[in-house]
Amino acid sequence: MSIELKNVTKTYGGVRALDSVSVKFGGGLVYGLLGANGAGKTTMLNIITNRIYADSGEVLIDGESAPGNDRALGKVYMMAEANLFPDSMRVEPALRLTAQFYPGFDMDYALDVARKFELPLKKKVKALSTGYSSIFRLTLALSCNTPYVIYDEPVLGLDAQHRDLFYRLLMEKCAEGEQTAILSTHLIQEAANLINHAVIIKKGRIIRDAPVEELSSAAHTVSGPAALVDAYIAGRKLLSVNAIGGLKTASVEGEPDAGAPAGLEISGIGLQDYFIGLMNEEEGK
Repeated sequence: MSIELKNVTKTYGGVRALDSVSVKFGGGLVYGLLGANGAGKTTMLNIITNRIYADSGEVLIDGESAPGNDRALGKVYMMAEANLFPDSMRVEPALRLTAQFYPGFDMDYALDVARKFELPLKKKVKALSTGYSSIFRLTLALSCNTPYVIYDEPVLGLDAQHRDLFYRLLMEKCAEGEQTAILSTHLIQEAANLINHAVIIKKGRIIRDAPVEELSSAAHTVSGPAALVDAYIAGRKLLSVNAIGGLKTASVEGEPDAGAPAGLEISGIGLQDYFIGLMNEEEGK
């Protein structure tokens, strides 16, 4: 069971936001949808949720065509950016209203999440601060219990403590293995421990689609005296190179040499470093 895009294309004017994109999301995993601003992430998510239409291609949810299909679309919850509730509505009634549209919505859990975040239940939704507006929307998303939940830049406006709480709650939720989450975020380093599978998009095209473990094992970092690093990386495919004084650090595709010379430090590569290196490689830097 999955959300599947098949050869999906979307063009705005002369700009191709998505260019024949084919990708699957499923299996109870946390997907990191990663890309620079304007890469096509939000366009993809809006097409999945039927907020905009693709020019061509298919969107399937559990094998059913998604556009205009309420049964299929009801399996997906996307954390909204805007407040769509009446101006007079307060937080707790808004939670209860949402529960009427999502049969799996867990009101007791929502109230518990609200308590942990200290979300003011009696305050009007429109009067919430930027941070608490995000917390309100996160509470809805965490509580909906649909098979697929989409988080598009979910922690905007949240302080470090609240971001950490959200990551822990999402990890607990997804540990049950019954829900697939798509997390579109620029805070890759913070979310890296959550993400099982990375989908990296650039200028409307998927350039990587693989488990994080596979991506991390496909590259490594070497650092040390510049001359030793230069000798080590000669003939290798580089993701990035940085030099400070007589020291140099390089991110290199492939597995490290078993017998690296003394004086070099070789380590694994994190998801954020892999992403940055890949973007630099794509730009030819």
